[in-house]
Amino acid sequence: MKVLLAAAAAALLAVPALGAPAPIGMSETEQQAPAVPPILSARERAATENRILAERLDTVIPAIMRAEGIDLWLLVAREYFEEPVVASMLDAENMHARRRTILIFHDPGGGKPVERLTVSRYGLGGLFAPAWDPAKQPDQWQAAADIITAKNPAKIAVNISDLHQFADGMTVSQHDKFTAALPSAMRQRIVSGEGLAIRWLETRTPTEMALYPVIERTAHAVIGEAFSRKVITPGVTTAEDVQWWYRDRLLQLGLDAWFHPSIGIQRQGVKGMLEGAEVIRPGDLLWTDFGITYLRLNTDTQHLAYVLKPGETEAPAGLRQGLANSNRLQDILLRQFAVGRSGNEVLARALVEAKAAGLDPSIYSHPIGLHGHGAGPSIGFWDNQNADPRGEAAIHASTAWSIELTTYAPVPEWGDQRVDFRAEENAFFDGKSVRFIDGRETRLTLISPDP
Repeated sequence: MKVLLAAAAAALLAVPALGAPAPIGMSETEQQAPAVPPILSARERAATENRILAERLDTVIPAIMRAEGIDLWLLVAREYFEEPVVASMLDAENMHARRRTILIFHDPGGGKPVERLTVSRYGLGGLFAPAWDPAKQPDQWQAAADIITAKNPAKIAVNISDLHQFADGMTVSQHDKFTAALPSAMRQRIVSGEGLAIRWLETRTPTEMALYPVIERTAHAVIGEAFSRKVITPGVTTAEDVQWWYRDRLLQLGLDAWFHPSIGIQRQGVKGMLEGAEVIRPGDLLWTDFGITYLRLNTDTQHLAYVLKPGETEAPAGLRQGLANSNRLQDILLRQFAVGRSGNEVLARALVEAKAAGLDPSIYSHPIGLHGHGAGPSIGFWDNQNADPRGEAAIHASTAWSIELTTYAPVPEWGDQRVDFRAEENAFFDGKSVRFIDGRETRLTLISPDP
């Protein structure tokens, strides 16, 4: 096993210049058209995922339970109906909950380790101790209730939340069965596990962040291929051709897309974004939105590319300035991050500074990690640039973010047509500063009109 883990780590970290993410302002520009890093085998991926999960259970769980003041957390899922938190706690060999899986975390206090129990017929990769003998107590709910009663916790957290989908995994039927099995006095101790669920999902560990740059580089490399003559023949290739090329390329690599890729075309003299069967032409500004899932971590990236006209060697200055404006908005937004500051406050501060700088901004950034649109406070929405209940929570350290935004600007070379310069790159907040995980796009990708 040690040899296998070493081989997996070596394969992942074999890409040059992929160490810790560079601070803002220091080597922040991503490499253009990088090669796809080595992709791990299924066995190597499983070993890596299990190692990360064990580390997360050992370190994140005790920290968040003590921070939230919860001494017992109950999680329940049924086969093929796994709630988001339970799904993230299954080892690589247990791909689904079995029948009904009940997990219990109990903090006995006094600095003792948090107990991890599974009240189910099957173990979970040795990460949870089996705690149910159906021969002695055939009622699974009563078995869980008996364990909890014996632990005598002050608070029993279950995943019920009106606001956050990530923390609302306890179904009505399961809640009714569970509470019916508990002594009446214990029922009064049930509280929402919302804080625990969000903190578990949003927190990134050092091992995850050592691997994330390679995952990001993989996504950047595939985008680099998509925005090239390898895929796009101006005058022939359609927007939807590129979308489906992405899907085929990921099948070849053995990777998953967590959403269907987007390709849009902005064109001089045409309002809005062209999509679908529209043919890509010289002079077009292309936009893509693309994300992968690899080693349980997700990417979410939006890049721009310009299709050169015959005789051109560079994009029009107005288009280049538009991307620079979005880079400036990124800088403004990242300066607003602070531990304890809400997503709504970060949004408001960034918008004030951006507008004072003469930009026409829209910010809709979100956490990323075990889910593409991840757990944690949102920073604006494309359809709401005001405070939102989903942005009220505080920002924490050791969280990853999809810095998603746009600026609009008139392009002189296009008759002052208003153009949308969307940008999205993934970043890590360590509690002091935000760093792009694998750089950001600061130069438009250029696609030649000639083979």
